[in-house]
Amino acid sequence: MTPVNNVMSSFDEPLILAIDTATRSGSVALALGSEILSSAEGNASESHSISLLEAIENILQQIGVKLSDIDLFAAASGPGSFTGLRIGLATTKAFAVCAGKKCRGISTLAAIAHAAGESEHTIALLPAGRGELFAQLFAVNAGSVHPLDSAAHMAPAAVRAKYSQHENVTVAGEGAHVYSEALGLSANAQRQADEQPRVQAEKNTWTLALRCDQLAPSIAALALNEYRCGNVVDPEDLHADYVRASDAEIKEKWQQQKS
Repeated sequence: MTPVNNVMSSFDEPLILAIDTATRSGSVALALGSEILSSAEGNASESHSISLLEAIENILQQIGVKLSDIDLFAAASGPGSFTGLRIGLATTKAFAVCAGKKCRGISTLAAIAHAAGESEHTIALLPAGRGELFAQLFAVNAGSVHPLDSAAHMAPAAVRAKYSQHENVTVAGEGAHVYSEALGLSANAQRQADEQPRVQAEKNTWTLALRCDQLAPSIAALALNEYRCGNVVDPEDLHADYVRASDAEIKEKWQQQKS
């Protein structure tokens, strides 16, 4: 294996460490520009606090780089698991401070849309708990992801109603698969990836993208776009976008209203 430092001497591309702890399994990826050097999916049955640092250490050792070699630290900034987001963002900030480098937060829903591939209309969906979803509409073209509305927190039926006027829609993310029936998608229509990249939903023009639980490569790709545009921040300016209030905040507000 050619040491990555030798490769970097020939190209003016950033070395990016990307972290996703917003989803259940999570993932990490190391990219040199647009090339993914290595990536790994986490364990959905373990807390990110247990497996994240080990996964990062393994990737760095595999490629032969040190934390100080990283040019940009990128992380899923939400929505997603409140605890998971805090773990990922705190880790990213700590690494960036130690290395003296910049950060970039990437929308979890934007990463889901990117992973699903090009589409004029992609609805990215992530489970939000209590039978509800985080949802946002994007256009994906040539590796760029453009939001067509704002991220929202809603029930599956509300997702279907909100976007019912759109045709040729790709529905992507863990939430799309978990709530495929409630969204009016046919779970039985799914085929293997080598047969058909996307699946036509029955009786409508919505298609169900193949499930991708490893979002870190997409986070790295989107972070590269932002890096090239100069849209990076200092560690203290990296923040989560939870989209909805936490259960504790909701309970506190309810108690205040009750009083």
